Amino acid sequence: MKKILLIEDDVDLYALLKYNLEKEGYQMVGAQTGKGAVELCRRERPDLILLDIMLPDSDGLDICKGIRSHPELAHMPVIFLTARASETDRIVGLELGANDYIVKPFFVRELIARIKIQFRQAQQPARALKSGGLDLDRSSCRVRLNGQPLSLTATEFRLLEFLMSRPGVVFSREHLLDSVWGHDRAVTDRTVDVYILRLRQKVEEDPANPIFIRSVRGFGYSFNETAAEPVEVQAS
Repeated sequence: MKKILLIEDDVDLYALLKYNLEKEGYQMVGAQTGKGAVELCRRERPDLILLDIMLPDSDGLDICKGIRSHPELAHMPVIFLTARASETDRIVGLELGANDYIVKPFFVRELIARIKIQFRQAQQPARALKSGGLDLDRSSCRVRLNGQPLSLTATEFRLLEFLMSRPGVVFSREHLLDSVWGHDRAVTDRTVDVYILRLRQKVEEDPANPIFIRSVRGFGYSFNETAAEPVEVQAS
């Protein structure tokens, strides 16, 4: 049974969503305030998070940033539920790492359909990732740039695959070390910078002005989804 964590301060909407999602077969947990939301996610380990942006005691955008910067939580799908409907609000929400952005009022059936899409994508790992002229094939562990094969080490490949499969999500160096190198490692944060530099020299047409792998000053690195929307290709 999939577990969904709901953070929503509207009592009536909280009850409505809890009833309908439990009726759909999901296990529901959550809170009606944002205080301690990241710790609640860490404790409950949900399969998906529904997150209101405008909470009385917290900003949902800050909560999402906290989730995406936490090594144990960063992989969890996050769907924003919000009354903020402007294009700028949507872009900000998605750039902070949300998987989807639903504007209130919405139909419960639409929300359920979008939740199922997130779970379906998680269950069907893509064979290949494509973004602009950059192609990564997971089955053969090969990468091509504009049709030309690139020579990547195993670690470079894992690092590129990790970033490329999570476009727009900003990862700290520590998170990348844990996710790519693993907990049993004898490397430092500086190692990430070195490998990012090597990757850029191989996948960027102009490493000094990278298009795909961008730096976020004071935090870490992210795959730039605005360069070209990454497309996941399923195995046939």
